[in-house]
Amino acid sequence: MYKHILVAHDGSETSAHAFDAALQMARESGAELQPLFVVDVPIMNYDVPGYDPTYLRDALFEEGTHVVGDALQRMKRDGIAGGTRIIEVDPVGDDIAHGILRAATELKADLVVMGTHGRRGFRRLVLGSVAEGFLRLAQCPVLLIPAQHAAEGAARVQAEGEPLREPS
Repeated sequence: MYKHILVAHDGSETSAHAFDAALQMARESGAELQPLFVVDVPIMNYDVPGYDPTYLRDALFEEGTHVVGDALQRMKRDGIAGGTRIIEVDPVGDDIAHGILRAATELKADLVVMGTHGRRGFRRLVLGSVAEGFLRLAQCPVLLIPAQHAAEGAARVQAEGEPLREPS
């Protein structure tokens, strides 16, 4: 079914649930899985005395290393093939969605899995949506795991004491 699955993982609870879904799909289809962390350091439009963007960049790379390291441990424990990747987008003229597209293209991904925070209205207008931006660019199927589904699934896991299993 799938040979190469890319999962965007930023360390958030929603992306962790997207990783869980991608891990299960990789297990069921024998696909290679690649968790991807994207570093995006925004450009400051004004000078701030003492501001050094390298601190933020280094912190984001460190966070990414932890996120993909944890993902790789789970993959190894479950016998899932693949490797992790951290990429950095160019702060001038590039964005996270385009970075994910490049990574998916290089992997020759059959599927991209990502979480969506489900923002609407003014919050979506102001904050934008990486998932929506990627959907407009995608050249392969995309599975979006909504925040609401992730929260409901976590509540069911906690209440039932076992992982959520979707019907086959």
